Amino acid sequence: MDDLNLVDRGCCNGHGGTCSKLHVYDWLDDVITISNPSDLVEVRFKNTRKDFFRNVNNLKLDQGDIVAVEANPGHDIGIVTVTGDLVMDQMKKHKVTLINGEIRKIYRKAKQADIDKWKESIALEHQTMIRSRQIANELELNMKIGDVEYQGDKTKAIFYYLADDRVDFRQLIRVLADTFRIRIEMKQIGARQEAGRIGGIGPCGREICCASWISNFISVNTNSARYQDISLNPQKLAGQCGKLKCCLNFEVDTYLDAQKDFPAVNVPLETENGSFQYQKADIFKQIFWYSQIGDKSGTFFPVPVTRVKEILQLNQKGKKVARLMLDIDTKPLVEKLDFEAGSDRDTLTRFDDPKQAGNKKHGNNRRRKFRPKQ
Repeated sequence: MDDLNLVDRGCCNGHGGTCSKLHVYDWLDDVITISNPSDLVEVRFKNTRKDFFRNVNNLKLDQGDIVAVEANPGHDIGIVTVTGDLVMDQMKKHKVTLINGEIRKIYRKAKQADIDKWKESIALEHQTMIRSRQIANELELNMKIGDVEYQGDKTKAIFYYLADDRVDFRQLIRVLADTFRIRIEMKQIGARQEAGRIGGIGPCGREICCASWISNFISVNTNSARYQDISLNPQKLAGQCGKLKCCLNFEVDTYLDAQKDFPAVNVPLETENGSFQYQKADIFKQIFWYSQIGDKSGTFFPVPVTRVKEILQLNQKGKKVARLMLDIDTKPLVEKLDFEAGSDRDTLTRFDDPKQAGNKKHGNNRRRKFRPKQ
C-alpha cells in the first residue's frame, strides 16, 4: 500500500518497509482468542510510541490496518500492530494511556480523507522542528528540540526535546502555539532516545540497538567494562549518543559467572626468580597473564587460574615456588618475528617502482632460457 509506505513513521525514520523496533510477530495469530474477550488492540505511531485501544465497534482489524483512535483532544491516526491474546502480554511491558480511568477507543478504520489529512500533518513536521529550534534559540533556552510529531487530525503536536538541566519553557509554549496555531505538548527525552530516533550503524557493522529493538533503556556504568576486562577508553566505550554503549550490559552476567572462582588479582605471585604482577585475563579460557616486576621487555606469561590459586596458597604459607609456569603451560605472549633477509615484499613502496611494475606486467611474454644440469 503506497499510503502505508509513505506514512510508516516507525524506527525506519519514514523510509517505509517493516519496522523492526515496533513490529511484533504475532505467534498466537492462529489461536482462538480466549484471554482477550474485550478485543484490545495495540496501535503504533511515530518512532517508539505505541498504545492500546479498545475495539468497541467490533471492527475486523488485521496487522497493518490504519485506524482512527481516540485522543485528547480530537483523534489520532495509527497502524495496528497486534490483535488477539498477545495484546495482554504486550500491555505488561508497555504503559497504557487512560482517559478518565478508561482505555481509549478505536473509532473506525481510517478513511481516505483521514489519511490525506494525516499525510499533510506529516509533511509539516520537519519544517516545524526547524522553526521551533530557531524560536528556542531566540528565547535563549538551553535545550534542543529533537523531533516533532503531529497528531493525525493536525490539531496538536508533540515536541520532543533534550536538556541537561531544568528548563522553563512556558514562554516557548506560548510562542509555539501562536506560531503554528496548534496545541503544544512537550516531552523530554534522553541522548539514547535521540540516537534511536536518528538511527545509524554501530562499530559492530549492524544497525544500532536503540534504533532496531531496544525500547526500555537501563543504566550502564563502567563496572560492566571492568568485569569484562575491557580497556576503559572513553572513545571506544561511548556510543553515538555520547553515553556508554548499551551492549556493555549484554554479556556481563556471563562474565560474572565465569569469574566466580577467580582469585584476587591485586596480589603478586612470589617465585624464587622474582615477583610477578597481574596484567590481564582471558576469562573464558581461565588464564591470567603476568609480567615480572622490573622487567621492561614487555613479556607476559600465561598462568592457568588453578596454578595461580596454588601459588597464592603457598605464598600465604611463606613459601615461594621454583617456577611460575609448569612444563605443560603455554609459551610467553611476546615472540620475536624473523623476516626473510633482503625481501621487499612487505615494504610500503613495493608498488611504486615503475620498472618493477613493468617487469611484472610483461614478464609472462618474455622468453626464458634454461640450461639443463650437467
